Amino acid sequence: MRRLLFVIVVWILLVFHAVGQGIPSPKEHFGFDIGDDYQLANFTQAEAYFKKVAELSDRVKYVDIGLTEEGRSQPMMIVTSPENHKKLDRYKEISQRLARAELSPEEAKALIAEGKPVVWIDGGLHSTETVGAHQLIETYYQLVSRKDEETLNILDKVIILMVHANPDGHELVADWYMSEEDPKKRNLNIPRLYEKYAGHDNNRDFYMNNLKESTNISKQQYLEWMPQIIYNHHQSGPAGTVVAGPPYRDPFNHALDPLLITGIDGVAAAMINTLNGEDKPGYTRLDGSVYSTWWNGGLRTAPYFHNMIGILTEIIGNPTPSEIPFIPQRLLANNDTPYPVMPQQWKFRQSIDYSVSLNYAILNYASNNGKALLFNIYKMGRNAIEKGSSDTWSLLPRYIAQIEKDYEADKKAGKVKPDPDVPYYLRGGIPQSYYDKIFADKALRDPRAFVLPADQEDFPRAIEFVNALIKSGIQIHQATADFTVQGKAYPKGSYIVKTAQAFRPHVLDMFEPQDHPNDFQYPGGPPVRPYDAAGWTLAYQMGLTFDRILEEVDGPFEAIPYGVLQTPTTPTVADSPGGYLLDARTNNTYKVANLLLKQGVKLRRLTEPSAGLPAGSFYVPAKSSTMLTKSIESSGISPVPVSGVDIAKFSVEVKPARVALLDVYGGSMPSGWVRFIMEKYNFPIDVIFPQDIDKGNLAAKYDVILCISTGIPKSFGSTTEFGRSRQPAPEEVAAEYRPLLGNITEDKSLPQLKKFLEAGGKIFTVGSSSYLAFHLGLPVTDALEEKSVDGSAKPLAGDKYYIPGSILQAKVASDAPAVWGMGEKVDLVFNNSPVFKLAPDAHLKGVKPLVWFADSQPLRSGWAWGQEYLLNGVAAFESQVGKGKLLVYGPEITFRAQSHGTFKFLFNELYLYNNK
Repeated sequence: MRRLLFVIVVWILLVFHAVGQGIPSPKEHFGFDIGDDYQLANFTQAEAYFKKVAELSDRVKYVDIGLTEEGRSQPMMIVTSPENHKKLDRYKEISQRLARAELSPEEAKALIAEGKPVVWIDGGLHSTETVGAHQLIETYYQLVSRKDEETLNILDKVIILMVHANPDGHELVADWYMSEEDPKKRNLNIPRLYEKYAGHDNNRDFYMNNLKESTNISKQQYLEWMPQIIYNHHQSGPAGTVVAGPPYRDPFNHALDPLLITGIDGVAAAMINTLNGEDKPGYTRLDGSVYSTWWNGGLRTAPYFHNMIGILTEIIGNPTPSEIPFIPQRLLANNDTPYPVMPQQWKFRQSIDYSVSLNYAILNYASNNGKALLFNIYKMGRNAIEKGSSDTWSLLPRYIAQIEKDYEADKKAGKVKPDPDVPYYLRGGIPQSYYDKIFADKALRDPRAFVLPADQEDFPRAIEFVNALIKSGIQIHQATADFTVQGKAYPKGSYIVKTAQAFRPHVLDMFEPQDHPNDFQYPGGPPVRPYDAAGWTLAYQMGLTFDRILEEVDGPFEAIPYGVLQTPTTPTVADSPGGYLLDARTNNTYKVANLLLKQGVKLRRLTEPSAGLPAGSFYVPAKSSTMLTKSIESSGISPVPVSGVDIAKFSVEVKPARVALLDVYGGSMPSGWVRFIMEKYNFPIDVIFPQDIDKGNLAAKYDVILCISTGIPKSFGSTTEFGRSRQPAPEEVAAEYRPLLGNITEDKSLPQLKKFLEAGGKIFTVGSSSYLAFHLGLPVTDALEEKSVDGSAKPLAGDKYYIPGSILQAKVASDAPAVWGMGEKVDLVFNNSPVFKLAPDAHLKGVKPLVWFADSQPLRSGWAWGQEYLLNGVAAFESQVGKGKLLVYGPEITFRAQSHGTFKFLFNELYLYNNK
């Protein structure tokens, strides 16, 4: 009996031991512990681990949220208790309903009592930031395998979404790093972008949702799960610290709810307190880093405009051991960095441990404050709906500046005098009448709605904008019949975007100008650079026609179901013996034209207006009507029949040009975005590198070379100037990648580019590459320089002139094929961009301005200090060089594939024209 009892006990122990060992550790799967020196797991290995653990554990549901740009599946692991898994659909429904806030307080209270907070934790977005993907693996293992009270409490009270943000890049970076046999020679100098098109800019796409990965993520965040907290892992922390995190520095965006900002503070306190309690020093916050809550568009920042607490940390660490350098000022404890870290060697595993602690800090906060998180997202949504349903005035810097200016002017004129009888607690205040002048002026109210008319010149472009909003969870209405608002008629099919919805901050941010405050280090000092952009209004970037409606608007409107994307209609192609015209003002016209050219259709372009369409419109012969019908499917293009007109008299024959796009080793993001645009609009291109330029014979291969914001510096004497690419030595990369190495040089590259132009080629430059005009000796100068004491030219000082990423308006030439399809004015993405001054005899030397600043106050959205310096400055010009032509655009006309309103500047140059 004792022997039998012993056997039973041993068997029970073995069973429990087997159960305990049921979840394989990372070391058992990968062959090393996560965080071991010189070791990285690739995505294929990580994906297999995610799936294996999900099959073994009742704490995990593995979800494929969509394909990446390279065709991999993008995984999301839903981690929570087995009991919660039984009701996942219900918890998702509750999260959706509370976030959209379309319910009464009583209904919300009941849902809050029933619901569970949802926390998003991602990793790997920026793939060379190797901590991100690997902390995701380690945290996943710990949440699924641990049985301690803390973990079980989290699993019981929280729904955790663990998302891999960039599988493609993870595979590339890990394979590259591990390909070197000698561990100490392993490096992250990858040869191309770690996201197919965008590289690092994949974290700049979350209001546009161009990329598949961004779209997958936005669907989960704004249409499916609506997490209350979104934690986005990055690196590297500022020198002399370990990790930078919340709370973030000013300014914060004026569209955001105050509960959002204080909600970030609550999570931030839990994070830093957890690290400090675990004796993990080196957390910096506030002005200890550059991050703010102003900009939209990042994985961490776009959630702010959806009432979700976005958290970003930037941590140090790599598989190759590194050092925390000695930065003396960082050792002085202050409110930014209360617990400084000492200079020391730093191991990868330490960063993994910090990251897991921060994840647990956020999860513990959610488990302890779950009901408050659910209430707050509902409350912020209700606040937004109420603001969108009533007269509301945004508290903008320009309003406050105007009040102060008026008051000071009135004081100086003796119109107002300080009142000595005003109570001490009101001293320093100014009369209420100044407040009322702005905040009782009904013309300055926030809009109740925006209307995108269906009869605008490029309605398919408006539909693309609407789809960007739909991907971001915005409620859209469409008119089922003609309607009128305040005496203005709108046609059936127009879109109406009401602001009385929970995600009102995002709606305003996409339509309204950003008003960035003047932000200087001290009065009269240099400007404080915004984190990313100061202004980005998407409706401006896309060049849309829309109306701001200040009153409640209603009509024959139908609500589009959340998440349902819109497709332009495909009109019937009527018989037309005289052929057809395609409107040059519509971007999709170029997509259709390129499809037709690929099929051998002979197209022409008008050199003057005809049939109500502008110069540049494409002519399609009648015999190609069948191919035209197929090519316009889902494009929104309506061919205009032509009759009784001899098109040949005022048109030119069109042929596709042989186009080369300059790139560099490691990948250029601006170049990558142009690849995305070219593929979308069916333009064939070749990608070339500086060595290809240096080989010469360019005119035999190409008609057009595109140099987009990378490759050509203002001065070849500088190795650090923007436009130069830092690269590994040839012996550090495999032979197959060595042709990608190199930079545009003064002695080898420039002569070949000049030969190409003189032989009849065309070079199209944007941004910093526009400095090629200086190297070619054209009669143009930098309009934003001034003479120094010694007579030399120097850039305008920052306290005089500073325009970070913003939207400016400029005048467009009306008589050049380069601007076919453009209007008289254009909104430009401008980021301290080059601006030119033409010499008095420039026109005699073949230089023609295409875009210029005709107004001393061109700012439309963002921040422009000293913008009067731009007056009469030339933003774009073309110049004859030998038999060829140089096109120069200072502003970012292809900016992140968002600035649809300026794409045609590029498109017009990608064809060959024949006057026959």
